[in-house]
Amino acid sequence: MCSARVSFFSRIFASMKEINWGFIGCGDVTEKKSGPAFNEVAGSKIVAVMSRSENKARSYAERHHVPKWYTDAQQLIDDPDVNAIYVATPPSSHATFAIMAMHAGKPVYVEKPLAATYDDCVRVNRISEQTGVPCYVAYYRRYLPYFQKVKDIVKSGVLGKIVRVQIRLTSPLDLDTSAGKPLPWRLQPEIAGGGLFYDLAPHQIDLLQEIFGVITEASGICANRGGYYSAEDSVSACFLFENGLPGSGSWCFVVHPSAKEDCIEITGEEGTLCFSAFSFDPITLTTSEGTSTFDIPNPTYVQQPIIKAVVEALQGIGDCTSTSESATSVNWVLDRILGKF
Repeated sequence: MCSARVSFFSRIFASMKEINWGFIGCGDVTEKKSGPAFNEVAGSKIVAVMSRSENKARSYAERHHVPKWYTDAQQLIDDPDVNAIYVATPPSSHATFAIMAMHAGKPVYVEKPLAATYDDCVRVNRISEQTGVPCYVAYYRRYLPYFQKVKDIVKSGVLGKIVRVQIRLTSPLDLDTSAGKPLPWRLQPEIAGGGLFYDLAPHQIDLLQEIFGVITEASGICANRGGYYSAEDSVSACFLFENGLPGSGSWCFVVHPSAKEDCIEITGEEGTLCFSAFSFDPITLTTSEGTSTFDIPNPTYVQQPIIKAVVEALQGIGDCTSTSESATSVNWVLDRILGKF
């Protein structure tokens, strides 16, 4: 988002000293990664939650001491005690709920990816522009100490001129294939936007764009090698950053356990940097002077740093760079790789 728009939003929402959140969706991500962090950030608290399941909404509210719960999203958005919305539903409904919130004048923090398609992301941006209400996206890795260290190493110049970036993510099948067992929503393209690639690759793409700039060209080959579900389980891609840096990626989610890998490799003329996107293995830097490793811990609630940035942006005392605009470029890359255009 350009600095002018950031300043515009800051002026509008500078009076929001207390950010009172309403959650649309209260699934696993709100239990472990994000939910508790909203109450840990100064000037932020959860005042209402919503789930289509009455039992789920009531249970979450009781267990986390949230004053109100709803089974209707519009009722939660219309609650006068709620002045900001967290959308934690599957991607296919992200755009709808984000737009509902912005039309009500309430800033939004949306789980990643911003939507299940690039076109829906464009819709979100259009409404944000028209209403003047900001929309932020939960690409929280860019705010974690582990990845801040990666960025610092790259920016230090120790690698020399960067000549190549490569993503490798492979894992065995993690799916109960028992007869009659429902397919997880992350494997249903109409809900998730694709398969596990659409769920996991966004974090990797966002990180790399945060470090190297926007990807301006992308293409890919997709396949289903396992036959366990209809979505792609294997993807190979190549892409080009705006600065001319080439990159490639390989994702496969039906490999033998011996082939499991989580690695992003940044190669320069003076060295190589390797790190993981999900397992947080020690960062490895190799140059002519030898190999160094960095074991960087992350906070208990991994979304707390970005939630703090969102809250401070809404209070007019800080900034959050993970906006709907930056997130839209991630979906553009994903959809180009999957051939959805």
